Amino acid sequence: MPNKFKITYSALNADMSVIHKAFDEEAKKIRSELGHEYPSIIGGKEVKTGVLNIKTNPANTQEVIAKYHVATEAQVNDAFAAAKKAQKAWAATPWLERVALTNKAADIIRDRKMRIAVLMALEVGKNRMESLGDAEESADLLSYYAQSMINNSGYSQPLGKLSPNEDTRDVLRPYGVFAVIAPFNFPMALGAGMASAALLGGNAVVFKPSDDAPGTAHELYLAYRDAGLPEGLFNVVYGKGPAVGEAMTKNPMCDGVAFTGSKNVGMSIIRTMHSGAFAKPALVELGGKNAAFVCATADLDKAAQGCMRSAFGLSGQKCSALSRLYVHESVYGTFVEKLLAQAKSFKIGDPCLQENYMGPVITAASVDRHLAAIADARKLGKIIHGGNDLRTQAEFKNGHFAEPTIAELPRDARHFRDEFFSPFVALTKFTDLKEAIDHANTADYGLTGGIFSGDKHDIDYFMDHYEAGVLYANRATGATTGAWPGVQSFCGWKGSGGGSGKGGCGPYYVSQFMREQSRTIMG
Repeated sequence: MPNKFKITYSALNADMSVIHKAFDEEAKKIRSELGHEYPSIIGGKEVKTGVLNIKTNPANTQEVIAKYHVATEAQVNDAFAAAKKAQKAWAATPWLERVALTNKAADIIRDRKMRIAVLMALEVGKNRMESLGDAEESADLLSYYAQSMINNSGYSQPLGKLSPNEDTRDVLRPYGVFAVIAPFNFPMALGAGMASAALLGGNAVVFKPSDDAPGTAHELYLAYRDAGLPEGLFNVVYGKGPAVGEAMTKNPMCDGVAFTGSKNVGMSIIRTMHSGAFAKPALVELGGKNAAFVCATADLDKAAQGCMRSAFGLSGQKCSALSRLYVHESVYGTFVEKLLAQAKSFKIGDPCLQENYMGPVITAASVDRHLAAIADARKLGKIIHGGNDLRTQAEFKNGHFAEPTIAELPRDARHFRDEFFSPFVALTKFTDLKEAIDHANTADYGLTGGIFSGDKHDIDYFMDHYEAGVLYANRATGATTGAWPGVQSFCGWKGSGGGSGKGGCGPYYVSQFMREQSRTIMG
């Protein structure tokens, strides 16, 4: 059966004919059901406001995907009250039972991954392979975090003794209720990852998905519900971030926040969580301005493929996307030829179709931001690929399509500093790797980075001196993208993270959703 296949972001050469057939069949079914209304879920009950927002397909804005009920501030408060009421019993539930339930939810996601992937492609414009990877990663995140609990014995261990009749134990205990706020670009994986870590730690969750992905969020709720999660532990509220998200972070019953999104919003959340009578945890992952370095000894075919995949996958709308490219002057011309050949080889269009590698960006505002970056690049440097407004073409006029663009630019251009979240790559030459890495490190962000080199000294220098939490060398499947649970931990440094120094997909993530307690009992 198709659902027995494992699809990761690094899948390149497998025979995917069975998967594609199943995806097409599921897409036909789901397209016949479009227009579904999604209510909030509070205490296990569907809650409607009657105030509906319309979600359209970013590849074809004439197609209505769903409608969702916008939560009021009072309903947000009700969701926290339901979560607080349910959390105490959940915290008292043996941790192995929480692990078993989480693994059951992971299996449900795997069984339903084709449906989840199709919904994701329609809602946020991911191509079918990226969507399947997102669904698969969601399940693996649940399983990996559950295994973290097992590996750490439920985060309980004995400590030393100062006297023979003393018994001291160190335990991690839940905070209470976490607000979990997920972005559009990995609507299932990031939502599932943050929520599952909170739940495994004994917390309850109030979940706000991106308003661009209501259907995907509902599938996550159904997976937890059908796995047997008690009512009130996973509540879902829909609405725009400035209203609903702010009501969540400022709610007095909110004991912590897990957020993935922009740096500005993340920093605002941190300030909010630290502004009360005491600081509350704010676990945030905040975007990137990721660089790759192509050295004189690099395998240029591998480098061109890896850079193209990381720059233009999901239309550049990944916090890990490649947006700055430093190429050694001795191979610059040859590499650029190979990179352009790669960029010209893939098709743009409806991401639900097998032949299309790149779909739309998420909104019209995203297209405008992309075009503004292009206009500035024309003034400062040279566009060597792309640079057009695709909306002027008949086949793209109803969607939010942004043409992949590569520009040769001076290093003082804003294109080497600002995150555009679109398919735009700033390109420059270098003669000295140290100098190039020093320049790349001047950016506020520090999420991912990559290098292509046949020289071990180059790779070692990059690993030791490039300031980011996720580093890759000679990776054709993605120069800066493609982290997987338990394979690559995903931690943002500097402006890409919240200061905890520990990220998702890794062995230290779940522990951040709990606080330490020492227990000494005298005999």
